[in-house]
Amino acid sequence: MKISVRVRGEWFAVPCVQTDSQTIRWLSEEALKRYLKLKPSSHVPNVSPLETVYEIRKTKGGAILDPDDLITNVLDDNDFVSVVLHSDKASPITGPVEIHYIPEQVSGKYKPPDQYLSLDGNSLGADDLIRLGNGLFRIRLTSEAEEKVRKGRELLEEILDENKVVYGVNTGFGKFATTIISREDLRDLQLNLIRSHSAGVGKPLSPKRTRMLLALRINVLAKGYSGISLETLLQLIDAFNASCLSWVPEKGTVGASGDLAPLSHLALGMIGEGKMWSPESGWGEAKYVLESHHLKPLQLKPKEALALINGTQLITSLGADAIEKAAAIARQADIVAAMTLEVLKGTTRAFDPEIHKIRPHRGQNLVARRIRSVLNSELYPSEIAESHRFCNRVQDAYTIRCCPQVHGIVHDTIDFVKGIINTEMNSATDNPLVFTDMAEIISGGNFHGEYPAKALDYLAIGVHELGSMSERRVERLVNPAQSGLPAFLVNNGGLNSGFMIAHCTAAALVSENKVLCHPASVDSLSTSAGTEDHVSMGGFAARKVLQVIENVEKIIAIELLAACQAIEFLRPLRTTSPLESIYDLVRTCVKPWDKDRIMYPDIDAVTDLLVEEKVWNTVKPFILQYFADKRAATRPSSPTTTVLRKRSRTEVNNNVDIE
Repeated sequence: MKISVRVRGEWFAVPCVQTDSQTIRWLSEEALKRYLKLKPSSHVPNVSPLETVYEIRKTKGGAILDPDDLITNVLDDNDFVSVVLHSDKASPITGPVEIHYIPEQVSGKYKPPDQYLSLDGNSLGADDLIRLGNGLFRIRLTSEAEEKVRKGRELLEEILDENKVVYGVNTGFGKFATTIISREDLRDLQLNLIRSHSAGVGKPLSPKRTRMLLALRINVLAKGYSGISLETLLQLIDAFNASCLSWVPEKGTVGASGDLAPLSHLALGMIGEGKMWSPESGWGEAKYVLESHHLKPLQLKPKEALALINGTQLITSLGADAIEKAAAIARQADIVAAMTLEVLKGTTRAFDPEIHKIRPHRGQNLVARRIRSVLNSELYPSEIAESHRFCNRVQDAYTIRCCPQVHGIVHDTIDFVKGIINTEMNSATDNPLVFTDMAEIISGGNFHGEYPAKALDYLAIGVHELGSMSERRVERLVNPAQSGLPAFLVNNGGLNSGFMIAHCTAAALVSENKVLCHPASVDSLSTSAGTEDHVSMGGFAARKVLQVIENVEKIIAIELLAACQAIEFLRPLRTTSPLESIYDLVRTCVKPWDKDRIMYPDIDAVTDLLVEEKVWNTVKPFILQYFADKRAATRPSSPTTTVLRKRSRTEVNNNVDIE
């Protein structure tokens, strides 16, 4: 029986021979002895020879083990255990030295999926990739994909047998493309390539994003143009299905020749080297993590290392994540803007369908319809709107009145970028490529990441505007000169500061996003001794668009909090049913502000509502009902309209797009 035990971030395989008498205490002390003997860690403080064990936990779920229990009674062969030393306990100076377990390892958090998603290299969508990242599916290949992979490998083997020289198959790489590698050195060439290219730095990708990266690489290999063997590809699929995920640092790619560094780290774990994570093991040596799941390290054949590491899958997988997150916050930003309009007693007539019909951008009309559907109408009357029906306001500020025009282009941008990312997800992006129909292997440049890099820079610029508009609306909500409400949305101002600094936070995030919107893809540095003399910098484009989106999520959360707080000062008047449902949702996790309290938990809680799309899911049935109801076209009179004679209009409800 063998147990893998972690001490101070290092793993030790501890054989347990006398299992009928050896206890959990013996196991932890034996692991500590090995640690003191080998002293492998240089990144954590030294352990004193007098150090003692504080607690022992199963890595999966984090359950504490009783030191007096027999090993055989509580552990299975190849189990993983973490030993926490007394000096590992959290300190206000050093912080926690030993990480017990990460969220996905908490019992019940991760459950292996039962359903399969079939990949063929041609039809994977961003939404399915997100589901794969979330661990909702296992992977299998279609029979057609298996046949294509098999034929591609057969052609490559045939060319090798004829001793033909092919870049990346029996030559060096980059500047060494003219160096011929002998047949007996081809296996070492594979290992050297992966080891030398595993030069990334920074924090590792999360388990979700590593799953997405691995799934996307499998999808590209399934196209059959990479020359990988079916045996190796199936081993990658087995590792994905077991959620054995390599340590992949997020920094180090220039986006041409592909995402070499991160994909090399992904491959490094698969050959049994470096670090790897699974829900059962936590972080450990890759060979032990694979072994615990009854998997074997890859034994790479000629060209297979290059097939694993050449391509745009880091940029594209992060881009797919960005697209889905951007679409979710954009939908909900429209609803939050409508709530702000309502509490600021704005007019609905800027969203009149006649205005937007004569400027027929899809996104603009989509946003106008969406905002119209949750504001005052015969179907959803609002007491707040009725309270100012005969006011003398002519029109609202741009950040309210121009939501269709500004939010609209964000929606259109998301759709445009989604098209590029979906194409990239199902493209062969490595080099050289194997064409079985022509019996040729051709070197090209499909690995260049300019397409997704440029698109994701564009996405960052687009999504930023949602936050820019939102912050200005927050300013109007907290400024009594513009809102007519108490300053900073709190009573007893001066004693209480209310939303004063929440607005500052929104402003800080908007300013940060302005810097992050500088495009990464306009930069290029020549690499590989001038052979790779133009690169996309798409890895940074992908990482920073995700940061822009996360900042926007928090800005919109602050606006939603402020709008709900503004409603408190308009009571007992009620808003429309859709907006009341949003108010009720927010109040399930955040109570009204009657006096100052710690603000950040409220911002975090409402951000979670947006990230989980609960705001959209709450309001969506009301929007669908609005467009199904014939009364939807009825509108109250407004001082922004000059009417010479009454006319009848009907909303075009057929095939209305609310997404």
